[in-house]
Amino acid sequence: MLTRTRIAVFVSGGGTNLQALMDAQDAGKLHSGEIVLVVSNNADAYALARAQKHGIEAVCVPRRGRKQAEFEQELTALLDARGIELILLAGFLCILSPAFVARWPRRILNIHPALLPAFCGKGFYGLHVHEAALARGVKVTGATVHFVNEIPDGGEILFQKPVPVEEGDTPETLQLRVMQQAEWVLLPRAAELVSAEIAKEKQK
Repeated sequence: MLTRTRIAVFVSGGGTNLQALMDAQDAGKLHSGEIVLVVSNNADAYALARAQKHGIEAVCVPRRGRKQAEFEQELTALLDARGIELILLAGFLCILSPAFVARWPRRILNIHPALLPAFCGKGFYGLHVHEAALARGVKVTGATVHFVNEIPDGGEILFQKPVPVEEGDTPETLQLRVMQQAEWVLLPRAAELVSAEIAKEKQK
């Protein structure tokens, strides 16, 4: 029997993608991995409460006012202590350093609310992405799950799903449609795929 891959989810806000992951786990769609840790840089993130209600360890690792190296040392110690094998960035608003990412080759996944390489890089997160899409007048947007490398939003793409932009959309309505139709579908699918690969590798 394959041992389930131990997953940590990094979040900064409400945790809607985390909820989608936990729902997928409960439904058996995410069965090769198990979410054992939720980490936020924001002590007020509702994602932490979501995790606790679900019986998952939830930890705040503050970023503000600290050096990057100190922040990442604490993250690394936490991940190592919990035996984490896969990291999912689900609305995590901190950029991880090349040194940190290098320790986790093809073991960090990120969900981005656009069809990469559109509307990505520094400053493109949350509603900003959807504001930019509407300002540009695109007719189709979507979401992308990709591996994380040293370039923000620059890693290998795993899955993409297009979502139509509708007449009268606001950044908020577009954000919700992208989450419901793409993000909440793609991230659990990618988590299962990579978790299964890691679990098989451990059996070799």
